[in-house]
Amino acid sequence: MVNLKNSSFDLFVFFERTPDLVCIASKDGYFKKVNPAVIEKLGYSEEELFARPIASFIYNEDKDSTQKTRDAMLAGEALKNFENRYITKHGKIIWLDWTSIYFPEDEVVFAIAKDASNRKQAEKETEENFKRAKGLASHFKSSIEKDRKYFAYELHEELAQLAAVVRLDLNWVAKNSSGLDSITKDRIDHVMAVSELLIKKIQRISFSVSPNMLDYFGLKDTLEWLCHDFSILNEIPCHLKSNFQEDSLTHEMKIDFFRICQESLSNVLAHAKATSVTITVNETIDKLELCIIDDGKGFDVTQKKLTSGFAAMRGRAASINGQLHVESSIGRGTKICLTIVKQDQLH
Repeated sequence: MVNLKNSSFDLFVFFERTPDLVCIASKDGYFKKVNPAVIEKLGYSEEELFARPIASFIYNEDKDSTQKTRDAMLAGEALKNFENRYITKHGKIIWLDWTSIYFPEDEVVFAIAKDASNRKQAEKETEENFKRAKGLASHFKSSIEKDRKYFAYELHEELAQLAAVVRLDLNWVAKNSSGLDSITKDRIDHVMAVSELLIKKIQRISFSVSPNMLDYFGLKDTLEWLCHDFSILNEIPCHLKSNFQEDSLTHEMKIDFFRICQESLSNVLAHAKATSVTITVNETIDKLELCIIDDGKGFDVTQKKLTSGFAAMRGRAASINGQLHVESSIGRGTKICLTIVKQDQLH
């Protein structure tokens, strides 16, 4: 342990040798004393640093925020981990992370800064990588939806039309063929009924694959149709409650809202044993929220590993800057909510 009384170690030694930037500044914003690290990092001589206001070394876009922070510090608020950019003598921009304190009795500021340039560069690269990955995800989603749309068109316009032609021809045969025995007539009636079911099934699959209603009628009407169809097919009441503006959502968001509802209803049907489902879409000043709530058997979210369906929903939520939350407990149903903070939306 260093004996400060009997050693040459003192604050001056620390001031001179620390790799951190250490300085003393006057209340009016001039350097009064700097350590060698400041001179080395900024590239100016001591005389050049003392001759100009500190603000003149600060990157122009950071001057206002720096001044506001400095005013708060002079008013008695501690300054910790404040980041701004400085311009070196050679024109390089560096990030500095400051901790400062004001001594009103001497009207001076004591400040220490660390060079945060490497960390900020790493953060920038991470952010750029994230944006690239997000862009690729959006591209793949768009490509998949385009393929879905084409497949849905083929189903609806080709297969359904062919089935409709078969039904019409059978109907013509039934009306224009005399002398058919009862067994043959029954078989024709049966095939016509099956062809009608086939057409409806193709239409439902087509809607499930790519809901063209989104393009023509919007999210609200499409979700109402989804709820209505789910209720009729599965005899589980499904209700939509909505309070939002259609133009608050991009086309990508509408598709993802629909897909999340679609996946949630599939989970309800497969696992929940619910007697009712409610879908809500609400808009407030600061956020959009989609929730799918069922009264089924629920599960312990801390114990059960989420399925690939939940993972897909979370991926969709992340791609539109949203957060997906799952609330459930055994015997108390499940609530799945997608929340999007409006300032985080990407238009």
